[in-house]
Amino acid sequence: MQVSITGRHVELTDPLKAYVHEKLGHLKHSFDHVVDVHVVLGVEKNRQRCEVTLAANGINIHGKDETEDMYAAIDGVVDKLNRQLKRYRAKLRRHLSDHGQRKGRELKVTHKVIEL
Repeated sequence: MQVSITGRHVELTDPLKAYVHEKLGHLKHSFDHVVDVHVVLGVEKNRQRCEVTLAANGINIHGKDETEDMYAAIDGVVDKLNRQLKRYRAKLRRHLSDHGQRKGRELKVTHKVIEL
């Protein structure tokens, strides 16, 4: 998983980067197909903002959160991404199980061609 972190009007300190990597590591454990993650941390007046764009298995998932604490914003956006990934995994499971059920209901039909 490749993680890129961008700061807008905020200094990216090592503890902040480590915290982002730690939290995003939990996403990797819950969904194996995460390829690329782009994190934008920003400050506007007294609001701390975190936006994450995640590319996984051919889909893009985007989440953002705004609070008065940067660490809380990171926690909030990771929670939102976890919910979205859970929904996506459930959708994949439903699709695979539906496909398997349809396969069981198929009938084999044979036909013969008689030449005159």
